[in-house]
Amino acid sequence: MAQKACIKRLQKEYRALCKEPVSHVVARPSPNDILEWRGYYYGKIKFPPEYPYKPPGITMTTPSGRFITQKKICLSMSDFHPESWNPMWSVSSILTGLLSFMMDTSPTTGSVNTTVAEKQQLAKSSLAFNCKTPAFRKLFPEYVEKYKQQELAEQTRQTSPKSPQESNTKAESEKTVVNPTKEDSEGGLKEKRKKKKQGLPAWIIVLLVSVFGAVMALPLLQL
Repeated sequence: MAQKACIKRLQKEYRALCKEPVSHVVARPSPNDILEWRGYYYGKIKFPPEYPYKPPGITMTTPSGRFITQKKICLSMSDFHPESWNPMWSVSSILTGLLSFMMDTSPTTGSVNTTVAEKQQLAKSSLAFNCKTPAFRKLFPEYVEKYKQQELAEQTRQTSPKSPQESNTKAESEKTVVNPTKEDSEGGLKEKRKKKKQGLPAWIIVLLVSVFGAVMALPLLQL
């Protein structure tokens, strides 16, 4: 009878959660066992048959930098502290409390201390990690589809040909490189021609004048 009442209560709370979901939290019961709920970040809330008179156990599966994976978390709403459990609390209350505790940095049983950068890196890789888990793929197909689309977009970005604008930019860059070389060549040719047009060096002119003067003076010397 207790388990039947528990199941009825959880079904009611799931319907309420679908109508008014907890902000920043997605959680759903397992298709084969309503006593076992999963969330994303991927974790597990395991309700006892005596719920709501006894609290659930809570563990996390996805590495988040906040909680140790596959280890029960110590919360006032979990089975770590049955003495503080309130039967008036619901799944929504548990998820809200878990989210709040996840955003906190207070140490507790099941928590881990990491830097903000480490948490951010784990958050970026969390979807890829989750999609490797069969139960996650079954419960959250929309997130699996999202991951596939992200992977496809990344592959397309890496293999797509360059746009016409990028090609034109490259052509202009090559043209900029080639033209100065051509101009340099033409400039060198002009410089050579200019040098040819310039007069002979002064010392050669003096030598020629001297030779020419000496040749002209020979008839005078013979007189």
